[in-house]
Amino acid sequence: MINVVGLEEELKKSYLEYSLSVIIGRALPDVRDGLKPVHRRILYAMHELGNYYNRPYKKSARIVGDVIGKYHPHGDAAVYDALVRMAQDFNMRYPLIDGQGNFGSIDGDAPAAMRYTECRMSRFASEFLKDIDKNTVNFRPNYDNTLKEPEVLPTVVPNLLVNGASGIAVGMATNIPPHNLNEVVDAILAYIDNPNISLDELLTYIKGPDFPTGGYIYGLKGLKEAYRTGRGIVKIRGKVKVEKRARDLESVVITEIPYGLNKASLVKKIAELIQSQKIKGISDLRDESDRKGIRIVLDLKRGTIAKVVINKLYKYTPLDTSFGINMVAVIGNRPKLINLKEYLELFFNFRKEIVVRRTRFDLEKAEARAHILEGLKIALDNIDEVVSIIKSSKTPAIAKERLMQRFELTEPQAQAILDMRLQRLTSLEKDKIIEEYKELLKKIEYLKSILQSEDVLKSVIKKELEELKNTYSSSRKTSLLLEDPQDIDIEDLVPDENVIVTITKKGFIKRTDLSSYAKQKRGGKGMIAAELGSEDTIQDVISTTNHQNLFLFSNKGRVFLIKVYQIPEAKRKAKGSHISNLLELSEGESITTAMDQKEFEEDKFFLFITKQGRVKLSPASEYKNIRSSGIIAIGLREGDELIEVKEVKKNYHVIIVTKKGFAIRFSCEELTPLGRTAQGVKGITLRDGDEVVSCVVLKDGEEEFILTITEKGFGKRVKIDQY
Repeated sequence: MINVVGLEEELKKSYLEYSLSVIIGRALPDVRDGLKPVHRRILYAMHELGNYYNRPYKKSARIVGDVIGKYHPHGDAAVYDALVRMAQDFNMRYPLIDGQGNFGSIDGDAPAAMRYTECRMSRFASEFLKDIDKNTVNFRPNYDNTLKEPEVLPTVVPNLLVNGASGIAVGMATNIPPHNLNEVVDAILAYIDNPNISLDELLTYIKGPDFPTGGYIYGLKGLKEAYRTGRGIVKIRGKVKVEKRARDLESVVITEIPYGLNKASLVKKIAELIQSQKIKGISDLRDESDRKGIRIVLDLKRGTIAKVVINKLYKYTPLDTSFGINMVAVIGNRPKLINLKEYLELFFNFRKEIVVRRTRFDLEKAEARAHILEGLKIALDNIDEVVSIIKSSKTPAIAKERLMQRFELTEPQAQAILDMRLQRLTSLEKDKIIEEYKELLKKIEYLKSILQSEDVLKSVIKKELEELKNTYSSSRKTSLLLEDPQDIDIEDLVPDENVIVTITKKGFIKRTDLSSYAKQKRGGKGMIAAELGSEDTIQDVISTTNHQNLFLFSNKGRVFLIKVYQIPEAKRKAKGSHISNLLELSEGESITTAMDQKEFEEDKFFLFITKQGRVKLSPASEYKNIRSSGIIAIGLREGDELIEVKEVKKNYHVIIVTKKGFAIRFSCEELTPLGRTAQGVKGITLRDGDEVVSCVVLKDGEEEFILTITEKGFGKRVKIDQY
């Protein structure tokens, strides 16, 4: 018989069944125990094996074999990967597996094969299986209907928040960060006391995620949104500190990294940035991490500002990243997005169900035992008659029936009397039975009070949570930053002191505190400003402050902008660092002019003079936004170079001087302001073999003379009005 089925309908049906299987049976955690099916089955299989925290380790392959053979019909690699992750303290805030052997590393190293490693449940995991044999949870058939497995574990641990979860299903995903157990328990206790508690009040208990790798969290607005709606983004950054080395040198040390970041890939990324000169001033990079913790060390060269290096690490590497919170969990076989308060309510209701079912189980057991003890008590009170009835009966069945009729006993009571050993007839044993009976009556009364009173039930739940907190208490690993660190400017961390910036002809630059240059009277012999190499000379000396902008114009017509405090600090006699450590210069490119500038006034212009005699006037405001790689300051013709840049106003005059001793004077008002990339106009007509070597800016009426010095040392002073 052939059934005709529509292809579209069949695909819809099949894909829906598949997606539900992935969502419910694989990718998403249950809101109650916070576990995915594979994790639940691993723990239950270990429980069945007696693989507890206080028992010997067992081969991981043994555990994996039991899980796939009994409960989880998937590949052994998938099960072992899940088991390994449960043992990694850099992935789980509170590991559920105690592993022995190579279980992988934070560098991304793979774990050893399952035949080499051993494991057992951690002590923390034992809290997931407490009272599982007291009818606290429902069981269902396994995949081949030969065994039973729990639908959920009766955990005391609010695991969905404590260890978090991540998973990609079909059409949905979950990403819940781990939290600190103390904080989550305190929040649940606060909710039990006041179910109408507000989110702001809950956030006084739960400060934010607590990642096993530590670090900082910030972006509290996104975090609060996540707790309110179930979705949001929290920012994470690693912890970095500055350490002193010998000879007044410093090192930047990374001690904690963001959650989920591969440490080896971070070190590789930093190395690439150092090699590409995006991070400068590093003399050595090494990974000194060991089992005690993470330690990535960057040794700084003398004069390198540690704060600048740290800022670049956060900017260019995953040392500063974000965690997208998406609190999706399975609730009653349906995936749902929940917020923080909804989770606390769901977990509290789950604990109520567990405690009620356990109490009923214990009550039934206690009442059954008390019923037996009542029969034994009757028998002991009438021992001679009981013995006589038993002796005179032909069979145990007849004896049981006669005892039931004579003392109005139930069948279990009569059977217990028949099974009683003779030693129980002593007075001491009789006292024990009476004492046990009294204790049972008290226990029954207490168990009934749990079932009858909501307040007593709450007190039991609270007591168990407090015991959990006290047993596994641990301080936060992740610190909370109340202010967004991106709002903190490095400039605010550097004092705006007076400094001298020195640039040499060969491109060495340094920043020196002004106090290093002592004031001298007339006739003093002066002091060395820098010990230069052979054939090097000082090109520019600028008196400025740390917070000023420093414009650096190159011979190839580009301009760079750096903050003065970014220039390596050096002692007065030092040569300084080469400018190529700060700027991305091309081959044959050098700095011709340096000038400081903090504010861009509307009437301020930059005047550009090139080797071939071209001049250009541009508003200074055109150069506000400059990339770290530099921008074009003036368009140059082939073979031309930028000689000098002057800061001028429209009423200033300019004198351009050539190599062959010719000069021209003109007013800046004759020049039309042009855009940043323009080539400018002809400023002077040059004779064959001549070129521009310098220029002088004349402020209206301020200068009287011009001093001219030749290459061979001749000089003359001429009144300005002669030009």
